[in-house]
Amino acid sequence: MKRLIEYDKNLKSFSRVLRKKMTDAERLIWRKIRGRQIKGFQFYRQKPIGNYIVDFYCPKIKLVLEVDGGQHYQDRNIFRDKARSDYLNKIGFKVLRFTNIEVLKNIDGVINKIWEETD
Repeated sequence: MKRLIEYDKNLKSFSRVLRKKMTDAERLIWRKIRGRQIKGFQFYRQKPIGNYIVDFYCPKIKLVLEVDGGQHYQDRNIFRDKARSDYLNKIGFKVLRFTNIEVLKNIDGVINKIWEETD
């Protein structure tokens, strides 16, 4: 039986808002990974996991993709992102982080990195 991932139910409505307001970088990566384009793996976007909402998530291979804008490089947010990644790693997820610029300027490189991590 498949084990469901626990999450804060209060995040569900906020995750819907985030799906409607994706950044340009998030929209670009979503176009490249949706519909099982990466080796047949299904990805979900803006998915609540625990007390967090991750940008993209593939349950089959326990992979989380985060697309970070400039606000992620402020001291306070660096600490929060590390705590988030540590939590996700602790419950068995691998986390790949990409910057908005990386996605927008080198989408092929980003997709290749994701492809490599699905082996």
